[in-house]
Amino acid sequence: MQFIKDLFSGTHKEFRKQLSNVLGFTPGNLSLYKTALSHRSVREGADENNERLEFLGDAVLSSVVAHYLFRKYPYKGEGFLTEMRSKMVNRQQLNEIGIKMGLKKITIYNKYDSSLKISQIFGNTLEALIGAVYLDKGYDKTQQWVEKYVILPHLFIDDLEAVEINIKNKLYGWANKNGKVLDFETLSESFENGRRLFTIGALIDGELVSEGKGFNKKDASQIAAQIAVEKLGL
Repeated sequence: MQFIKDLFSGTHKEFRKQLSNVLGFTPGNLSLYKTALSHRSVREGADENNERLEFLGDAVLSSVVAHYLFRKYPYKGEGFLTEMRSKMVNRQQLNEIGIKMGLKKITIYNKYDSSLKISQIFGNTLEALIGAVYLDKGYDKTQQWVEKYVILPHLFIDDLEAVEINIKNKLYGWANKNGKVLDFETLSESFENGRRLFTIGALIDGELVSEGKGFNKKDASQIAAQIAVEKLGL
């Protein structure tokens, strides 16, 4: 817990510097960002941890991505745009982006909680950070920031077009071809930020191969399938 004291009780100058390195700009309201970086495992109060900001940031990110796709693909239909947005904001991908941006180094969470090691807390923190930027700088600045620091460097749109959105079908096809039995099971349900969070496992011949988390079973099973595909080298 010493790191929490060093980061949050240290000088505003030092915290602002660390945060600016991640954000690419000088933050205004530091308390917003401190809240955005605080996981529930270390700060339980609803006004102290990042769950409320995550809720807000999730909505802002969805809006920014929708606007970006609307401009990029002026002749594509609603179905294509919806599918592309799903590819861009899935939980696993946001978690990987959060880590690449350096959020793992500055997110405050209980590092001794083994269950958090397989969770998507850095993607959640990224959404909370987007919520903080929105409250601190307004929508227009947030839109510019998300496009510059999240979408353009981390989401390769042309490659995503070719990604099969229903990766479960690919996994089922492989299982059928190889005489394997593929099942998806709900491993657990919990509440996160007022929403039901599902953990779905992908089992091959009864053996757990991967698991994914999502706020609905469809997203969670897609993430589990994606991880299974990667593990199997398909």
